[in-house]
Amino acid sequence: MSLTPQAGGRRGRGPRGDRKRRGRRILRWTATVTALVTVGTAGAGYLYYRHLNANIEKDALNIGDSKDRAAESKANAAGQTPLNILLIGSDARDSAENQKLGGAKDTYNTAPRADVQMLLHVSADRTNMSVVSMPRDTLVDIPECTDPDTGKVYPASTSAMTNTTLERGGPGCAVATWEKLTDIHIDHFMMVDFSGVVSMADAIGGVPVCVDANIYSHTSSGHGSGLKLEKGTTSIKGEQALQWLRTRYGFEDGSDIARTKAQHMYMNSMVRRLRANTTLSNPGKLRKLAETATKALTVDDGLGTVAKLYDVSTELKKVPTARITMTTMPWVYSADGNRVLPKATDAEKLWRLVREDIALDGKDKKKTSTATRTTDKAAADDEIAVTVQNGTRSDGESAVTGRAGAVAQLLVGKGFDKAVADSSALLSQAETVVRYPSADLQADAQRVAKSLGIPVSSVKRSTAVSGVTLVVGVDWRSGAKYTAEDDTTPASASALNGADSKACMHVDPDYTWS
Repeated sequence: MSLTPQAGGRRGRGPRGDRKRRGRRILRWTATVTALVTVGTAGAGYLYYRHLNANIEKDALNIGDSKDRAAESKANAAGQTPLNILLIGSDARDSAENQKLGGAKDTYNTAPRADVQMLLHVSADRTNMSVVSMPRDTLVDIPECTDPDTGKVYPASTSAMTNTTLERGGPGCAVATWEKLTDIHIDHFMMVDFSGVVSMADAIGGVPVCVDANIYSHTSSGHGSGLKLEKGTTSIKGEQALQWLRTRYGFEDGSDIARTKAQHMYMNSMVRRLRANTTLSNPGKLRKLAETATKALTVDDGLGTVAKLYDVSTELKKVPTARITMTTMPWVYSADGNRVLPKATDAEKLWRLVREDIALDGKDKKKTSTATRTTDKAAADDEIAVTVQNGTRSDGESAVTGRAGAVAQLLVGKGFDKAVADSSALLSQAETVVRYPSADLQADAQRVAKSLGIPVSSVKRSTAVSGVTLVVGVDWRSGAKYTAEDDTTPASASALNGADSKACMHVDPDYTWS
């Protein structure tokens, strides 16, 4: 089985290659839904298989600048690799049905926006799954993107709303933006629009959701999703499901963050319902679900057939519901209070955990470092030349003045007489790192790291330096003792477990009814 993404892509519908033998073998393919996206099941011979393939719309995976792309995920000791899928909810109003569901008549047939974006990470050993949402109001740097159909080049943009990425050549620009921000390699994307959400909710037969009071998301000026529910648990489907996923006026503080929390609850509930087989036990409903799912999805070419979707669904199904963790990117409000920014230290920590394939539920077995410790002997401490640089600047915080000099003096106090500060540039480095240019200096670099309590995994070879170089990162902005970051998920990520069936959205008292 191969899950390798394909770089090329074209937009449009149609079967991809002859899969006759595989088609006959797939009499049933099972659905695991993760956030507005479904992998469903059906079977019935080759012709029906081809029909389902023709339903699936495809687009290019990554249309960004190659320099902004993240390196492919590394395999673990058993040769297994993680699986990263970007889930996108489009607000496209490109059809009468989508226009009716989305409202805002003045935006009919305009470029769609990526109003829901979630990175789904399946661990290499398939024991756990992490989902990280990014609020649509997040300001990010968008790389240069090239439309695969027209060849139009969209220039790079700074401090732009993340939901505008879809306007810049398609979902491949959203993928490129995530890779630039997180340095996490994305293998696939799945995208669904308004009508797809409604049709999938209908095909599943409803998803149970909970509110702690009667809610009516509506204001006198016409704002709100129109969601109206009684206190307690209700099974929602169709347009009501879309309303739930779009509601912000009425949930908690009325922010996009509250809406993200409601989306996580919906996703978890949908997964639990599907895994309970309440829908998939009926052949007629199974066929309807397969038809609906394939029509609802736009995917990259690497997922553009029923067989490939089946392969991915098989991988997703291996993860127990209790090991699914929903989170939101840690954030802070922008200076004007109207947008949000990644919360520098916490957001980067979350990206690191995903990059390093560390479970967000904290239930991983302790991983041993794969870093190589040299057997060569280091030079005497007072003979090791060390350059110290200040990398404490981040998106949300300015660099700590004099930090390189302070750490250089700390090294001198430990006997490294040749330690000097390089104040020529203020860098941005999330985690403190010791770099060395060649194998003959590896032992010296590791000796410097050991003297400061920096783990060997943070000692890295780099052709960008000419000698042993210590970059003091955002994780060591103060103090004389370095403490390696732990692997716990930041509290600001608002983690929600997939098995939590008692989760309930808090209703703003201004939006209740009796």
